[in-house]
Amino acid sequence: MSGKEMMLGSVKEALSYGADTFMLYTGAPQNTKRKDISELNITSAWECMRAHGMKDFVVHAPYIINLANTVNPATYEIAVEFLALEIERTIAMGSHILILHPGSHVGAGVEAGIDRIAQGLNEVLTSNQDCYIALETMAGKGSEIGRNFEELAAIYDKVIHNDKLRVCMDTCHLNDAGYDIVHDFDGIIDQFGQLIGKEQIALFHINDSKNERGASKDRHANIGQGTIGTEALRYIVHHPDFIHLPKILETPYIPSPEDPDKTVPPYKEEIAMLR
Repeated sequence: MSGKEMMLGSVKEALSYGADTFMLYTGAPQNTKRKDISELNITSAWECMRAHGMKDFVVHAPYIINLANTVNPATYEIAVEFLALEIERTIAMGSHILILHPGSHVGAGVEAGIDRIAQGLNEVLTSNQDCYIALETMAGKGSEIGRNFEELAAIYDKVIHNDKLRVCMDTCHLNDAGYDIVHDFDGIIDQFGQLIGKEQIALFHINDSKNERGASKDRHANIGQGTIGTEALRYIVHHPDFIHLPKILETPYIPSPEDPDKTVPPYKEEIAMLR
C-alpha cells in the first residue's frame, strides 16, 4: 500500500496481474510506522474487489516482529504490542488471515524460543477473534523457529486458543528446510497432517528456490528458474486438496525488457504460466 489510494492501489495492482487474490503489508515490513485505519481507503478497495469478483486477501505481519526473543525483553514487548495492533488492522481491512514468521530464538535455544512464541500468542489471541494467525514454514536460516513441522506443532500445543492458529506453507522455505516437495509433496503433506492436520493449512506462498534442498538459506527464485521447477509448483497450485486456498507469489522482480537497469514485477507472466 502506498500513496493516497493505499489498499485500493493494492487491489488495482493485483488486478493488473490477472490475480484473483493478493497479499499486502499494512506498512513497510521493516518498521512499525503505520497510517491510521481511517486512512487505508478500505471501503473503496472492497468496492473494487467486489466489482471484479475478488473475494479475499491476506495480510503479512512485518519481519521485525520477533515473538521468540527471550534475550531482549524490549524486543519481545514491542513484538506483542505491535502484533496486537496488526490483528486489529487485519480485521478492520476485512481479511481473516495474518501471516507471521514465528521468530528467531537468537541463541537461547529452540525450546526457549517456542515457549516465548506461545506466551506472546497467548497474550494476543482471544476466543472470539475474527482472524487467524498463520504461522509460516521457515527455511531454517540462523536461529529461525518453524523450520520443521514438529516445531510448529509444539507452538500449537502451548497456545490456549490454538483454534485461531493456521499455517502458511512456503514452497521455497520447505525446500530449503529439507522437505522433498518436488518428488514427494503428498508424502510431505501426510507428515504435516499427522502432526498438525491438513485442514490447518490456510494458504501457500508459491516460490521457486535458488538453493538445493536442505540448504537452509531462503533465497527465492522466479518460477521455473530454481531447483523446485515449474512442474512441481504447478502440481502444488492445482492440488485438489488445496484448490480453494490462496496462493501468493513472492518471487523476485526481474530486469525490465525496456530498461535493463530497472526491475519490474514478474507476477502477470508467472500467474499465466501457473494457470
